[in-house]
Amino acid sequence: MTALPSLDRVREAGAALAAEASRFSGYGWMRGTSGNLSVVVEREPLVLAVTASGLDKSLLTDADVVLIDADGRAIDPDDHRPPSAESGLHAHIAARTGANAVFHVHAFDAVVAGHRWPGGVEIRDMEMLKGIGHLADDETVTIPVIRNHQDMSVEAGWFDEVYRPATPEVPEVPALIVANHGMYAWGSDVAAARRHLEITEWLLRFAVATR
Repeated sequence: MTALPSLDRVREAGAALAAEASRFSGYGWMRGTSGNLSVVVEREPLVLAVTASGLDKSLLTDADVVLIDADGRAIDPDDHRPPSAESGLHAHIAARTGANAVFHVHAFDAVVAGHRWPGGVEIRDMEMLKGIGHLADDETVTIPVIRNHQDMSVEAGWFDEVYRPATPEVPEVPALIVANHGMYAWGSDVAAARRHLEITEWLLRFAVATR
């Protein structure tokens, strides 16, 4: 059985995620009870705090997180709340990329972009690309798109097919579109994941509006 992190650490994670969820709800990216956010609270073995399912994301508190393991399963026997449906993909992205925060929202233009360009959204010659670690000029960056599926192990396999780890020459693309669903972004901490999410959404919004 996976050891549980301290309550203080879990509440700290919950407070950070509640603040981010309120911010993204204000953008209209987490309408209804949609979307989910997570942070890594332990790396070995992997434990994440992920927003609990079925809650209005604009009203979360520091207690509204569920602890999950590397397979996306809840690990606290005293907590009977279900984790978000996409918890398994959160855990997989954190394990695969080394990210310490993974954010999933239902930004409208991301869904439109995935519908228009199911093979991936190519973006180049945009100053905002610097914000996700790429060049503003002379580089084509592709935001990958995978199909939607209710089984997160299937989506994890598709993620592995399109994800390209960073190399000394080319940084990773820290974002993903799930067709007819939404988008993910991740980073080394909450601030980086937020930056990658907001900048990628802006780039997708520009592509949808101008092409």
